[in-house]
Amino acid sequence: MGIVLRWNTLAVAVLVGIAIVTAVWWAGPGVLGTAAAAQGTVAQATVTKGAECSAPDPQETVEITLGGQARTGVLDACGHDANDRVDVTVPASAGDGDVQVHLADVVTGHDDLRRPVGLALLALSCLGGGTYAFLVHRGPRRDHAATAS
Repeated sequence: MGIVLRWNTLAVAVLVGIAIVTAVWWAGPGVLGTAAAAQGTVAQATVTKGAECSAPDPQETVEITLGGQARTGVLDACGHDANDRVDVTVPASAGDGDVQVHLADVVTGHDDLRRPVGLALLALSCLGGGTYAFLVHRGPRRDHAATAS
């Protein structure tokens, strides 16, 4: 007695997998954790006061030249010594007072390879889920040699 598996049973798993991958692709890059690059300009800053990396939420003080005038900035980094030069990203709306800046190489080092890899992994997980649903629906296989004797 063979197991009859209808195509509509498999089609449901395939269509659900395709719908999930399509929905995630259509939702945009933020769904898979791809952050948009920080907006602003890259400038060279000089560390005036470093921070220990063992401190909780370390912040260093840097000096930046913006528009021809020296400004003080707060860098969310650690481990730099005084007078170290670092490239930072300054936000477009710097305003008055201390400017919150970020390391530029961290921001520009971000690439868009995460999205296609994430979609491929999502598709593989849907394939795995569909295979599992198929195996559960099919049930356990019987050993034909044991039943023939």
